[in-house]
Amino acid sequence: MGKVINIQPITRIEGHAKVAIHLDDAGNVVETKVHVQALRGFEKFCEGRPAEEMPRIVCHICGICPWAHHLASSKAVDACFGVTPPPAAVKLRRLMQNIAYIGDRILHFYFLAAPDFVIGPDADYSVRNVLGVIQAVPDIARQVVKMRQMTANMLEDFAGRAIHPTFSQAGGVSKPMTEKERSAMLPLAQELLEFSQFTMKFAKDNVFPKYLDAIKTIGVIRVGYLGTVREDGAHDFYDGKLRLMKPDGSYEDFAYDQYLDYIGEWVEPWSYQKFPYAKKWGQLKLDLDDPVGVYRTNCLARVNVVDQMATPLAQAELEEFRAAFGRPAHFTLLYHYARLIELLQCAEQALELLNDPEITSRDIRAEVTPKAGRGVGCVEAPRGSLIHDYETDADGLITKVNLIVGTTHNNAPINLSVFQAAKALIHDGKYDQGILNKVEMAIRAYDP
Repeated sequence: MGKVINIQPITRIEGHAKVAIHLDDAGNVVETKVHVQALRGFEKFCEGRPAEEMPRIVCHICGICPWAHHLASSKAVDACFGVTPPPAAVKLRRLMQNIAYIGDRILHFYFLAAPDFVIGPDADYSVRNVLGVIQAVPDIARQVVKMRQMTANMLEDFAGRAIHPTFSQAGGVSKPMTEKERSAMLPLAQELLEFSQFTMKFAKDNVFPKYLDAIKTIGVIRVGYLGTVREDGAHDFYDGKLRLMKPDGSYEDFAYDQYLDYIGEWVEPWSYQKFPYAKKWGQLKLDLDDPVGVYRTNCLARVNVVDQMATPLAQAELEEFRAAFGRPAHFTLLYHYARLIELLQCAEQALELLNDPEITSRDIRAEVTPKAGRGVGCVEAPRGSLIHDYETDADGLITKVNLIVGTTHNNAPINLSVFQAAKALIHDGKYDQGILNKVEMAIRAYDP
């Protein structure tokens, strides 16, 4: 009955998973499965908790993107209690979000993705890692470490914690920003913007042109896309409406609290991770030739669904990207390109927010009265649209929680991309570590 090739663990991702590649008797790929066997349980053990504790609890779901869970949860609690945070509080939430995302984007491109592109996908695994990158480009590596430390210090110095934050609260945030804090943060934000511009140029000059063949062949699938847009169709990480785009580019917009009308959740017996799908398109079908209901989230999805970026440098890059690859762009490895477009927008927006006079307002929290209600909070996490859906009783205690996180949205397309990559690369039972790493590259593009 052929052979099973197991890739375990999948390397350079932010979590734990394995790939099983099933070969027939001739050594050709007939099936692949990405197994995720980590049960978290947050939806159940949050029941009975006071809703105002949720932003402090759920940020422990992920140590890489705790700010996304922190802010989505805060928005959900705001909605449960029917409270609108003051404008300065929203701007401070947005500022922390952008700074956290800059660090995340730098982490993924240089630490997780770069070994495949700087060292090479066929290099021995002993050097195809972050240490190999440091040896190959030591000056850039030093800058990367500095920028990563800078984002963490900015978050910690102002908000108290870089990870597992407690800054955002029901109705607003825990503290205002002083003029001294703003002045200290401004030059750091400028330095982050300059490094973001350098990273984009470095990637376009030294990375993407050399790997166009890989971009056009590894993990390529034609599916739909989901992401947040503002009323004018511009890109937004913090608030707006969800846009669900079909593979042909047509789309439908809907409010966050309508997500259950558009998104279903499917379960397969071989993974603890759910499979969300666009239920208006039909029952989920994990078929490479006819992937019914499958859509993607994360940066490539966002730059596909938006009409424009929200800042000038990012918009210029989007125009160049679309001139080369169209809209929607379907090549999976273009996630790396889209991620850097978003890095630019985050850096630009951080500066814009710090230069906004209202950022130092002392009106940073509205009065909150716990009560019965339902609230759906959504932000664009680094890994995709992050939905927190809570229900509370008359005492403001959580009675029901539903979470759909970015990587969960991408579960179905990751499985399809792995299948496509394996089928394209493995023939007649012949494979090596370089080929298996290219299969992993189809997963790493999603930054799961």
